[in-house]
Amino acid sequence: MSGHTLGLVCAAAGGIEQVRERLIEPMLDDGWTIAVTLTPTATTWLEATDEVGKIEAVTGLRVRSAPRLPNEISPHPAVDCYAVVPATANIVAKLALGIADNQALTQLCEAIGGRRPPIVVFPRVNAAHAGQPAWDGHIAALTRAGVHLVYGEDVWPLHTPRSAPNKQIPWYAIRSAIESAAAEA
Repeated sequence: MSGHTLGLVCAAAGGIEQVRERLIEPMLDDGWTIAVTLTPTATTWLEATDEVGKIEAVTGLRVRSAPRLPNEISPHPAVDCYAVVPATANIVAKLALGIADNQALTQLCEAIGGRRPPIVVFPRVNAAHAGQPAWDGHIAALTRAGVHLVYGEDVWPLHTPRSAPNKQIPWYAIRSAIESAAAEA
């Protein structure tokens, strides 16, 4: 699929260090435009390894993490689909509750509330996160809102904390979900 713009939101979770090579660059090769917004902690993580600069170099767009001033024009084009990769348990909970306390969440909460563009979320969580009593309600709320979840034993079997340090992110399933969501829009 080409000619589409992906609004990629990244949170501070395992796999974020691979996002440029495993998701951004392949999608750019397929003709996508990628506009990246990071949560505040993800910004700290990726600035420490100069990944922010590398992402900006390959996408040609500024990586956002803070809101723009009222008189500033958005540095990102309109998006056809959002993807949250990786999504922490915190960002999933805030999305489900409509808490928009940073630039990344503001964009996503607006998309959920307006029912467009579509959103794909990959919750990069473990069994302890999913065992939290509110978790099932958060997943149900996002599903009811039409969010496309890359989640479940078939794509991301849950494990106990720190028991699978080299577990591979399901990049193919994430890309497939993005392409399907964008095609439906």
